[in-house]
Amino acid sequence: MTDDATPLPPDELGRRLTEVYDLVGPLYRRAQRSVERGLTGGELSLGVRAVLTLLHRNGPMTVPQMGRAQAISRQFVQRMVNEAADQGLVESIPNPAHRRSSLIRPTEKGTAAIGEVLRREHALLRETGGGVTDAEVTACLRVLGELLKALDHVDDD
Repeated sequence: MTDDATPLPPDELGRRLTEVYDLVGPLYRRAQRSVERGLTGGELSLGVRAVLTLLHRNGPMTVPQMGRAQAISRQFVQRMVNEAADQGLVESIPNPAHRRSSLIRPTEKGTAAIGEVLRREHALLRETGGGVTDAEVTACLRVLGELLKALDHVDDD
């Protein structure tokens, strides 16, 4: 075991990060089931929820921007945008930076829907136990960010 402030040697780092991957898979699948089973109140699919969350946090975006941000294909994002538009949750607006790639923004209905989902999610997450500290969350975000960067070479499409 090394000092907490000393970077791990590559072999030990690889073993420890494998432990992270081993937790991320089940965490993602449980979170997905939680969303599908009621966190959204049944009105939003997981994909539409992801689109609305991106727009809520980033403002209007193009479909390719959303795909890059979520590391998923443009085609999948387009299907989710179409589904959200069919439900009146998003709309296309002209993009001053690119004539052929419209910006997508939430409608009032979409803003209200994602606001409610995020409120429910916050209520659930605030009950997380274990005495987690801000420093631990910051470290977790940093490690997950590094793992994501290490996979930047993987093609999203």
